Amino acid sequence: MRLLLHQLRAEQRLFWRTRELAFFTFLLPIVFFLIFASAYGDEEIDGADGYLHLLAGMIGYGAAATTFAGLALLLVIRRESGVLKRLRATPLPAWTYIVAVLASIVFVFLLEAVVLVALARLAFDVALPGRPFSLFAVLLLGAATFAALGIGLTALIRSAEGSSAVVNALYLPVTFISGAFFSADAFPAALRAIAEVLPLVHLIRLVRDVMVFDQAAWDRPGAVAVLVAWCLVGSVLAVRGFRWEPRER
Repeated sequence: MRLLLHQLRAEQRLFWRTRELAFFTFLLPIVFFLIFASAYGDEEIDGADGYLHLLAGMIGYGAAATTFAGLALLLVIRRESGVLKRLRATPLPAWTYIVAVLASIVFVFLLEAVVLVALARLAFDVALPGRPFSLFAVLLLGAATFAALGIGLTALIRSAEGSSAVVNALYLPVTFISGAFFSADAFPAALRAIAEVLPLVHLIRLVRDVMVFDQAAWDRPGAVAVLVAWCLVGSVLAVRGFRWEPRER
Protein backbone atom coordinates (compact mmCIF):
# COMPACT_ATOMS: atom_id res chain seq x y z
CA MET A 1 0.00 0.00 0.00
CA ARG A 2 2.87 2.38 0.80
CA LEU A 3 4.36 1.69 -2.62
CA LEU A 4 1.01 2.36 -4.28
CA LEU A 5 0.56 5.67 -2.44
CA HIS A 6 4.12 6.68 -3.33
CA GLN A 7 3.48 5.97 -7.02
CA LEU A 8 0.15 7.78 -6.85
CA ARG A 9 1.84 10.90 -5.50
CA ALA A 10 4.42 10.65 -8.26
CA GLU A 11 1.70 10.39 -10.92
CA GLN A 12 -0.04 13.46 -9.53
CA ARG A 13 3.17 15.49 -9.63
CA LEU A 14 3.84 14.38 -13.19
CA PHE A 15 0.31 15.27 -14.29
CA TRP A 16 0.27 18.80 -12.90
CA ARG A 17 3.80 19.50 -14.13
CA THR A 18 2.75 18.64 -17.69
CA ARG A 19 1.07 21.95 -18.47
CA GLU A 20 -0.41 20.97 -21.82
CA LEU A 21 -2.01 17.83 -20.39
CA ALA A 22 -3.32 19.70 -17.34
CA PHE A 23 -4.85 22.44 -19.51
CA PHE A 24 -6.49 20.37 -22.21
CA THR A 25 -7.85 17.66 -19.89
CA PHE A 26 -8.56 19.54 -16.66
CA LEU A 27 -9.02 23.23 -17.42
CA LEU A 28 -10.59 23.13 -20.89
CA PRO A 29 -13.99 21.72 -19.77
CA ILE A 30 -14.10 24.40 -17.07
CA VAL A 31 -13.32 27.13 -19.61
CA PHE A 32 -15.97 25.78 -22.00
CA PHE A 33 -18.58 25.73 -19.22
CA LEU A 34 -17.92 29.37 -18.30
CA ILE A 35 -18.08 30.46 -21.95
CA PHE A 36 -21.26 28.60 -22.91
CA ALA A 37 -23.02 29.27 -19.62
CA SER A 38 -22.36 32.98 -19.99
CA ALA A 39 -23.67 32.88 -23.58
CA TYR A 40 -26.94 30.93 -23.23
CA GLY A 41 -27.07 29.39 -19.77
CA ASP A 42 -30.21 31.32 -18.84
CA GLU A 43 -32.18 29.62 -21.63
CA GLU A 44 -34.24 26.47 -21.16
CA ILE A 45 -32.70 23.46 -22.92
CA ASP A 46 -34.58 20.16 -23.26
CA GLY A 47 -36.96 21.21 -20.50
CA ALA A 48 -34.14 21.91 -18.05
CA ASP A 49 -32.38 24.98 -16.75
CA GLY A 50 -29.64 25.88 -19.21
CA TYR A 51 -26.93 26.11 -16.58
CA LEU A 52 -27.68 22.63 -15.26
CA HIS A 53 -27.91 21.24 -18.79
CA LEU A 54 -24.49 22.65 -19.63
CA LEU A 55 -23.03 21.55 -16.31
CA ALA A 56 -24.04 17.93 -16.92
CA GLY A 57 -22.69 18.13 -20.48
CA MET A 58 -19.35 19.54 -19.36
CA ILE A 59 -18.98 16.87 -16.70
CA GLY A 60 -19.54 14.27 -19.41
CA TYR A 61 -17.09 16.05 -21.69
CA GLY A 62 -14.59 16.11 -18.83
CA ALA A 63 -14.87 12.34 -18.46
CA ALA A 64 -14.08 11.87 -22.15
CA ALA A 65 -11.30 14.46 -22.18
CA THR A 66 -9.61 13.31 -18.98
CA THR A 67 -10.10 9.60 -18.41
CA PHE A 68 -10.28 8.66 -22.11
CA ALA A 69 -8.23 11.09 -24.19
CA GLY A 70 -5.80 12.16 -21.47
CA LEU A 71 -5.09 8.62 -20.29
CA ALA A 72 -4.65 7.25 -23.82
CA LEU A 73 -2.22 10.03 -24.78
CA LEU A 74 -0.29 9.65 -21.54
CA LEU A 75 0.22 5.91 -21.94
CA VAL A 76 1.09 6.04 -25.64
CA ILE A 77 3.70 8.75 -25.12
CA ARG A 78 5.24 6.83 -22.22
CA ARG A 79 5.19 3.59 -24.20
CA GLU A 80 6.78 5.01 -27.33
CA SER A 81 9.43 6.95 -25.38
CA GLY A 82 10.47 3.76 -23.59
CA VAL A 83 9.28 4.83 -20.14
CA LEU A 84 6.91 1.87 -19.73
CA LYS A 85 9.59 -0.58 -20.87
CA ARG A 86 12.04 0.75 -18.30
CA LEU A 87 9.38 0.70 -15.58
CA ARG A 88 8.61 -2.94 -16.39
CA ALA A 89 12.24 -3.79 -15.68
CA THR A 90 12.15 -2.23 -12.19
CA PRO A 91 10.98 -3.96 -8.98
CA LEU A 92 7.76 -1.90 -9.14
CA PRO A 93 4.89 -4.40 -9.60
CA ALA A 94 2.98 -3.88 -12.84
CA TRP A 95 -0.37 -3.80 -11.06
CA THR A 96 0.88 -1.08 -8.70
CA TYR A 97 1.82 1.16 -11.60
CA ILE A 98 -1.44 0.60 -13.50
CA VAL A 99 -3.60 1.16 -10.41
CA ALA A 100 -1.66 4.32 -9.54
CA VAL A 101 -2.08 5.74 -13.05
CA LEU A 102 -5.80 4.93 -13.06
CA ALA A 103 -6.36 6.32 -9.56
CA SER A 104 -4.49 9.51 -10.47
CA ILE A 105 -6.51 10.19 -13.62
CA VAL A 106 -9.83 9.34 -11.93
CA PHE A 107 -8.93 11.70 -9.07
CA VAL A 108 -8.24 14.48 -11.58
CA PHE A 109 -11.65 13.92 -13.19
CA LEU A 110 -13.49 13.89 -9.85
CA LEU A 111 -11.69 17.07 -8.83
CA GLU A 112 -12.69 18.63 -12.14
CA ALA A 113 -16.34 17.70 -11.51
CA VAL A 114 -16.20 19.27 -8.03
CA VAL A 115 -14.73 22.48 -9.49
CA LEU A 116 -17.44 22.60 -12.17
CA VAL A 117 -20.23 22.17 -9.60
CA ALA A 118 -18.66 24.80 -7.32
CA LEU A 119 -18.27 27.28 -10.19
CA ALA A 120 -21.88 26.72 -11.27
CA ARG A 121 -23.00 27.44 -7.72
CA LEU A 122 -20.82 30.51 -7.19
CA ALA A 123 -21.06 32.10 -10.64
CA PHE A 124 -24.60 31.18 -11.72
CA ASP A 125 -26.39 30.30 -8.46
CA VAL A 126 -27.03 26.73 -9.56
CA ALA A 127 -28.39 24.49 -6.81
CA LEU A 128 -26.10 21.82 -5.44
CA PRO A 129 -26.92 18.19 -6.34
CA GLY A 130 -29.62 16.76 -4.09
CA ARG A 131 -28.25 13.22 -4.43
CA PRO A 132 -24.47 13.54 -4.05
CA PHE A 133 -23.90 9.81 -3.54
CA SER A 134 -25.80 8.92 -6.70
CA LEU A 135 -23.81 11.54 -8.60
CA PHE A 136 -20.56 10.14 -7.19
CA ALA A 137 -21.56 6.62 -8.27
CA VAL A 138 -22.38 7.83 -11.78
CA LEU A 139 -19.08 9.69 -12.05
CA LEU A 140 -17.11 6.64 -10.92
CA LEU A 141 -18.91 4.45 -13.45
CA GLY A 142 -18.27 6.96 -16.21
CA ALA A 143 -14.62 7.32 -15.24
CA ALA A 144 -14.13 3.53 -15.17
CA THR A 145 -15.79 3.15 -18.57
CA PHE A 146 -13.75 5.80 -20.34
CA ALA A 147 -10.52 4.81 -18.60
CA ALA A 148 -10.95 1.22 -19.80
CA LEU A 149 -11.67 2.44 -23.33
CA GLY A 150 -8.69 4.80 -23.18
CA ILE A 151 -6.30 1.99 -22.28
CA GLY A 152 -7.84 -0.21 -24.96
CA LEU A 153 -7.36 2.53 -27.54
CA THR A 154 -3.59 2.51 -26.97
CA ALA A 155 -3.42 -0.79 -28.84
CA LEU A 156 -4.60 0.95 -32.03
CA ILE A 157 -2.15 3.86 -31.87
CA ARG A 158 1.24 3.03 -33.34
CA SER A 159 3.19 6.23 -32.66
CA ALA A 160 3.36 9.11 -30.22
CA GLU A 161 3.34 11.56 -33.13
CA GLY A 162 -0.05 10.37 -34.36
CA SER A 163 -1.63 9.79 -30.96
CA SER A 164 -3.18 13.23 -30.62
CA ALA A 165 -4.74 13.07 -34.10
CA VAL A 166 -6.26 9.63 -33.47
CA VAL A 167 -7.63 10.50 -30.03
CA ASN A 168 -9.09 13.85 -31.12
CA ALA A 169 -10.65 12.32 -34.23
CA LEU A 170 -12.49 9.85 -32.01
CA TYR A 171 -13.62 11.73 -28.93
CA LEU A 172 -14.30 15.25 -30.23
CA PRO A 173 -17.06 14.27 -32.70
CA VAL A 174 -18.58 12.00 -30.04
CA THR A 175 -18.81 14.86 -27.55
CA PHE A 176 -20.72 16.98 -30.06
CA ILE A 177 -23.25 14.38 -31.18
CA SER A 178 -23.78 13.27 -27.57
CA GLY A 179 -25.08 16.70 -26.58
CA ALA A 180 -22.21 17.77 -24.32
CA PHE A 181 -22.30 21.38 -25.54
CA PHE A 182 -25.93 21.82 -26.57
CA SER A 183 -29.08 19.84 -27.26
CA ALA A 184 -28.60 16.97 -29.69
CA ASP A 185 -32.19 17.26 -30.95
CA ALA A 186 -31.04 19.43 -33.85
CA PHE A 187 -28.85 16.67 -35.27
CA PRO A 188 -30.06 14.33 -38.05
CA ALA A 189 -31.68 11.09 -36.95
CA ALA A 190 -28.67 9.09 -38.18
CA LEU A 191 -26.27 10.96 -35.89
CA ARG A 192 -28.65 10.62 -32.95
CA ALA A 193 -28.86 6.88 -33.59
CA ILE A 194 -25.07 6.61 -33.57
CA ALA A 195 -24.89 8.59 -30.33
CA GLU A 196 -27.38 6.22 -28.69
CA VAL A 197 -24.94 3.35 -29.12
CA LEU A 198 -22.02 5.25 -27.57
CA PRO A 199 -21.41 5.62 -23.83
CA LEU A 200 -21.07 9.40 -23.52
CA VAL A 201 -24.70 10.28 -24.22
CA HIS A 202 -25.80 7.86 -21.51
CA LEU A 203 -23.31 9.27 -18.99
CA ILE A 204 -24.54 12.79 -19.68
CA ARG A 205 -28.15 11.68 -19.26
CA LEU A 206 -27.38 9.98 -15.97
CA VAL A 207 -25.59 13.06 -14.64
CA ARG A 208 -28.43 15.27 -15.86
CA ASP A 209 -31.12 13.08 -14.31
CA VAL A 210 -29.35 13.09 -10.95
CA MET A 211 -28.62 16.82 -10.96
CA VAL A 212 -31.69 18.21 -12.73
CA PHE A 213 -34.48 15.79 -11.93
CA ASP A 214 -33.19 14.53 -8.56
CA GLN A 215 -33.29 10.90 -9.66
CA ALA A 216 -31.13 8.10 -8.28
CA ALA A 217 -28.49 6.49 -10.45
CA TRP A 218 -30.41 3.19 -10.63
CA ASP A 219 -33.57 4.90 -11.92
CA ARG A 220 -32.10 4.59 -15.44
CA PRO A 221 -31.04 0.92 -15.60
CA GLY A 222 -30.75 1.04 -19.38
CA ALA A 223 -28.16 3.82 -19.33
CA VAL A 224 -26.26 2.10 -16.53
CA ALA A 225 -26.28 -1.14 -18.52
CA VAL A 226 -24.84 0.60 -21.61
CA LEU A 227 -22.00 2.09 -19.56
CA VAL A 228 -21.26 -1.24 -17.88
CA ALA A 229 -21.23 -2.97 -21.28
CA TRP A 230 -18.78 -0.42 -22.70
CA CYS A 231 -16.66 -0.74 -19.56
CA LEU A 232 -16.44 -4.49 -20.12
CA VAL A 233 -15.58 -4.01 -23.80
CA GLY A 234 -12.88 -1.51 -22.87
CA SER A 235 -11.52 -3.82 -20.18
CA VAL A 236 -11.20 -6.71 -22.64
CA LEU A 237 -9.46 -4.48 -25.18
CA ALA A 238 -7.17 -3.11 -22.47
CA VAL A 239 -6.14 -6.55 -21.21
CA ARG A 240 -5.56 -7.93 -24.69
CA GLY A 241 -4.00 -4.89 -26.33
CA PHE A 242 -1.97 -3.06 -23.71
CA ARG A 243 1.78 -3.14 -24.39
CA TRP A 244 4.77 -2.10 -22.28
CA GLU A 245 7.23 -1.91 -25.17
CA PRO A 246 7.21 0.53 -28.12
CA ARG A 247 5.33 -0.64 -31.19
CA GLU A 248 7.38 -1.78 -34.17
CA ARG A 249 7.29 0.73 -37.00
